[in-house]
Amino acid sequence: MQAITRKLGHQSLKHHSPAISSFKSLYPLSDDHYYGYLTPRYASNLATGGAGPLIRKGTGGRSSVSGIVATVFGATGFLGRYVVQQLAKMGSQVLVPFRGSEDSPRHLKLMGDLGQIVPMKYNPRDENSVKAVMAKANVVINLIGRDYETRNYSFDEVNLHIAEQLAMIAKEHGGIMRFIQVSSLGASPASSSRLLRAKAAGEEAVTRELPEATILRPSVMIGTEDRILNPWAFFAKKYGFLPLIGGGSTKIQPVFVADVASAIVSSLKDNGTSMGKVYELGGPDIYTMHDLAELMFDMIREWPRYVNVPFPIAKAIASPREFLLNKVPTPMPVPTIFNLDAIKALATDNVVSKDALTFEDLGLAPHKVKGYPVEFLIQYRKGGPNYGSTVSEKMSPESYP
Repeated sequence: MQAITRKLGHQSLKHHSPAISSFKSLYPLSDDHYYGYLTPRYASNLATGGAGPLIRKGTGGRSSVSGIVATVFGATGFLGRYVVQQLAKMGSQVLVPFRGSEDSPRHLKLMGDLGQIVPMKYNPRDENSVKAVMAKANVVINLIGRDYETRNYSFDEVNLHIAEQLAMIAKEHGGIMRFIQVSSLGASPASSSRLLRAKAAGEEAVTRELPEATILRPSVMIGTEDRILNPWAFFAKKYGFLPLIGGGSTKIQPVFVADVASAIVSSLKDNGTSMGKVYELGGPDIYTMHDLAELMFDMIREWPRYVNVPFPIAKAIASPREFLLNKVPTPMPVPTIFNLDAIKALATDNVVSKDALTFEDLGLAPHKVKGYPVEFLIQYRKGGPNYGSTVSEKMSPESYP
């Protein structure tokens, strides 16, 4: 009897009555041939600039309904947790693809209302798996990235091929209204860094498939789980000094990670004006690496002690890992200060371009790095919380490929 009822109900849905048509336009029903009402499954339906704001029912808090159903690739990483938190706070549903342990997305589930944070296990190398985690979304945000290579994933695969695959699937999907690709400040085909060259190629691949995609290029991000001040503070505490590569003269424009997350959410709230544009996101102040190290030492209340390491020597120290990466049967240690590709990137200044679109064009004012954004370094003061722990113990687990 139940089977007959389901069959009759399914048949009745195919006679598109006005009520059903209205319902399906808001909430696409599962069907073998359609993602949405009368929309072919793989026909591109990406919204164009000026199509109006994505949010439908206000932003009254985590229990409201924003209208956003976002698949956030890389959500379990450093930037990802801040993006998920801000999306959930405004009543969005967030689909969290993860490929590691079931514990990887656990810390994210508390950020949204009941059922709003949906962890979904997937394999980035399996196209059907990627399609499954994107099927019910109307927004795709790609945060996947990694600043070092492993035996399983190269720079090109993580930053280029995966980004290209996501853009292609989003194009075929037919219901993706916004696609946001997070790249890196300094991404260029001419960069000496393989990472930045791969990021530039990833941007090109995404815009080739989806010209309306929004590209964000954040600078070095500062925050509780960052990969610059944390390793520095741990090294300085353990060894009593900090190596300054190239004398610490390279200029960078660090940015608070929560500001980058705000920029992502802001680009979803506009009326389409951010679509098809590239934004460079740097903090309000430019530091040399030496200046930033001084700020770190001041926060952990240690006397600054440095050892200047010329670029050729730093490259020589970092090279063995890269040479042995695919030649030994065991995983190589994660590089921290002596990361060969990062050392190559430090050979040139990395600041926001003069004529680039910035936070201001998104209606935001970034925080100064000096102050609240670096207060997490207090944990490295003698007798502070977690003092004596390893860097991996201080940082939350992540699930980058």
